[in-house]
Amino acid sequence: MSCEAEYFSKDFEWEELRAEIEANPCFRYHLLPFEPSSSLRQAETDVNAWEQFHSRHSSGKFFKERRYLVKEFPELLSCGENAVLEVGCGNGSTALPILRANKDVIVYACDCSSKSLERAQEVIGSATIGSFEDRIRTFCCDVSTNGFPQWLACNYCRNKFLLKQSNCMSESKEGNEPRFANTCSPEECDGCIGGVNFVTLIFTLSAVPVERMLRSITECFAVLKPGGMVFFRDYGLYDMTMLRFEQAKRVGFREYKRSDGTRSYFFCLDAVRDLFVGAGFTELELDYCCVKSVNRQQGKSMRRVWVHGKFQKPALV
Repeated sequence: MSCEAEYFSKDFEWEELRAEIEANPCFRYHLLPFEPSSSLRQAETDVNAWEQFHSRHSSGKFFKERRYLVKEFPELLSCGENAVLEVGCGNGSTALPILRANKDVIVYACDCSSKSLERAQEVIGSATIGSFEDRIRTFCCDVSTNGFPQWLACNYCRNKFLLKQSNCMSESKEGNEPRFANTCSPEECDGCIGGVNFVTLIFTLSAVPVERMLRSITECFAVLKPGGMVFFRDYGLYDMTMLRFEQAKRVGFREYKRSDGTRSYFFCLDAVRDLFVGAGFTELELDYCCVKSVNRQQGKSMRRVWVHGKFQKPALV
């Protein structure tokens, strides 16, 4: 199996993995309820941990380009000059393949870590194919606590997006195909770009504390134009990395904190569905991606589980 193809294959059934894990007493603590203290949750901050993480892992070898994403989400190839917002861009491993694959797309990339943004700018600036710097704007933002800045979608635009389809979209005279209308007036939102057409959430939401996940998704909903989509990929329940966490690393149900202070949550399909539908999205695709990889040096087979999802903001709300 080629490296490219393995992202699209289901090497094993998730339900079979689930039955195996839940029957194994060694993994029982992963299944137990867990209620963290509210005072601890309120006092926690993740930004410093991610700053230190990206300082330690500044090498381009640590993060590989996620070239498979443009095949899993082909809308990114044909979206023309539409705007893509990447939430949690890290060192640019998602933005770069999008820029390579689509010469017209505009990418707005944010991260809570200024260190990661510096590295992303270096990586994209040194890319040898094409000139990407004019088509990407990076900005520091922790969407789970502060929301997106007004220049991305001001209050006027956000309110416009909630109106009926006739106010949000106009019919093209050629081919009768819908196109996004200009939703922002200079008087109401000076400097605002008027929202985005697509949002990518690639291994980002799992790093957000559970109680702030819904706000993050609601913010994505608010800055999307009607008919826009979110492309989602993240860690799935019973992924190999989840099973490696010791009991002392649990900070919530299916939520863990690494020794460096960064956290990771492992999603089941229902949890993802509840979050996105609860924020107003329509589910288009949602499934487990189950990949078996082999560590040839150690001779070990590893079962990876990710969640793949595609969600759309209704054109008529």
